[in-house]
Amino acid sequence: MNVSLRGVENEGRRHAAEQGQAVAWVESPLQLLCVVEAHHAGLLGSVTTVVPRAGLPALRLTRRELERLGLPEGLEFAEPAERVPRPGRTWAVGDAFSGRVQLALVTALSGRTVLVDDGLATIRLLELLVARRPLLRARGAPGVVRKVLAAAAGFRLRTRRPTVFTALPVPAGLAEAVEGTGARLVRHDFAWLRAQPAVRPPQERTVVLGTSLVRNGLIHRDRYLRWLERIDEPVAYFPHRREDPEDLDRVRRIAGLTVYDAGAPAEMTLRDLRPDQRVLSLPSTAVTSLRVLLSARGVRVEAVDVPEDWWTASAVPSLRSHLQLFAHEPHQPHTHDPGKVAP
Repeated sequence: MNVSLRGVENEGRRHAAEQGQAVAWVESPLQLLCVVEAHHAGLLGSVTTVVPRAGLPALRLTRRELERLGLPEGLEFAEPAERVPRPGRTWAVGDAFSGRVQLALVTALSGRTVLVDDGLATIRLLELLVARRPLLRARGAPGVVRKVLAAAAGFRLRTRRPTVFTALPVPAGLAEAVEGTGARLVRHDFAWLRAQPAVRPPQERTVVLGTSLVRNGLIHRDRYLRWLERIDEPVAYFPHRREDPEDLDRVRRIAGLTVYDAGAPAEMTLRDLRPDQRVLSLPSTAVTSLRVLLSARGVRVEAVDVPEDWWTASAVPSLRSHLQLFAHEPHQPHTHDPGKVAP
């Protein structure tokens, strides 16, 4: 059933002990943060062991910040690993498009599976589960073996009737179709994170979130940099974890712009912005999650429409549409603003 977190917290905590040991495999900072939220909500187990994928500096930084805040009772970290751990009675994963995860889905014994948020990829995953199609990313050219694995993993995941734990506003029609497969859709609002001690926000009124679209070859670099140069006020810039270092060097040279190398997810770093501040971002999951976190504080989180001439040939129309799925809040008119991109 499609429910909010408030409706499951008490039930989840009552049954956490019955669920026993949970194992979570995380490959991104957002996945890690959402595992903490799912454990806090009682959707995993009385004890949840988190295994980070090895070799990812952003995960190390996020783990360090989480430990500084103080982990929820019953949640513990294992050493980073290259391989997906053997699932426990409850198994939490974020990236069901990962070959490592799909192999584990196909070969491991069945159990409770909780899919934690992995950004906009979560929406594509739900669409593919409903359509009974192989679990393949929107981009890429998979071979025959990869397609077979993706099809088998999709079949196995549907038979497990997973719980999907997300902060994204899943469209009503898709949510209903997901429920029709037997999956459970649970919305959350970062309750654990919002209860943590405040952090000092940047002094600049405007905060810009960096993007991976340039490095992924989806938008033209020079057009993006020119937009940053035209924001006529001091800017606090929080890089995307996958931005090219050379691009960041060029960003640092923009007058009036200060780069904050935070490392931890924007949801953690920017959770205490002031009402007189605002966030600008190209289409990204962080737009939606920061709206969830900051709306009660009166902070505007604005998605920037990407002009047509920014897109490269690699950004096919279906991908562009998917990327901008949550650019605007429901029923919010698309108005021009000085912070928006000028054609």
